[in-house]
Amino acid sequence: MNSNRFEEITSRYSELRIAVAGDYSCDRYLEIDPSKEEISIETNLPVYNVTKVRAQPGASGTVLNNLAALGVAELWPVGFCGTDGEGFELQRALKKLPGVQMDYFFESEEQLTFTYCKPLVMNPDIPPRELNRLDSKNWHPTPQPLQEQLAGAVGGLARKVDAIIVLDQVDEPETGVVTQNLLHAINDIRDQTLIIGDSRRSLKGWPDIIYKMNEDEFIRLTGKPGKQAKEASSQLAEETGQPVFVSLAHDGIIGADPVGEVEHRPALPVQGEIDIVGAGDAVMANLTATLACGAQIGEALELANAAASVVIHKLGTTGTAATSEIRAKLD
Repeated sequence: MNSNRFEEITSRYSELRIAVAGDYSCDRYLEIDPSKEEISIETNLPVYNVTKVRAQPGASGTVLNNLAALGVAELWPVGFCGTDGEGFELQRALKKLPGVQMDYFFESEEQLTFTYCKPLVMNPDIPPRELNRLDSKNWHPTPQPLQEQLAGAVGGLARKVDAIIVLDQVDEPETGVVTQNLLHAINDIRDQTLIIGDSRRSLKGWPDIIYKMNEDEFIRLTGKPGKQAKEASSQLAEETGQPVFVSLAHDGIIGADPVGEVEHRPALPVQGEIDIVGAGDAVMANLTATLACGAQIGEALELANAAASVVIHKLGTTGTAATSEIRAKLD
């Protein structure tokens, strides 16, 4: 992509309004100083002393972080948290992001805040070492009144935004934001704005919107191996009448449109140590922003690939990719 086309696409980001409907987590990083390790008098076990705690929006919040890094003008998180301390931290972190509108982010006394607690051992001059993660999730169905609030939110946003991202990131069906109620609401508005969806379980039964999947999700949906991704994604795009994107990790990304065009962009070279956490979220954010600005499939793949390369080289955090960093990857 030449620099003029890059500028033409990315200069429009500052005019975009994008909603992200999905499961927001509070990512809490506990930084442990190993030089301050003690032995507990009571248990005779090692004590890890936490010297710094930081919180940032995770899961769907990581996509929102990436959109903010791109300079998107208005960001509308559609989701929920509990009335607990993690919910307070999550909302505070979301509000710090430029352009965030919190009108459709709901508190619920019946829900826990989805939380990833990540202890990190911080040794000098080497990458952080992550210990066992501590997760907090909801294992019961999302309360019906909250489901209705969320469905009403996407319906109300359809004509206010340039794109809606829908992200299902829970393990148990109906326990998060993306319930059947929400999918029905998405189906009702799918002709009103650009809508792109991703689900860690499967996109089976979803409305005909733009699909974005990793290789495992693609196999679960189509039953086809990754080596058949080009043919199967093209067929799926033709059936749904919408573009289909499949990220294949080190093999890059495939994009197919409904008229039979299929594009592939290989992954960029890896330099040194990497951490793949957050790469898919950077891809989702960049695909959405570029398509909303009128980019072609191949252009969207190119920018998304570069963003993923930026993110995987950021260690000890779920990183983001700014337009300046993406440009540097393409030079």
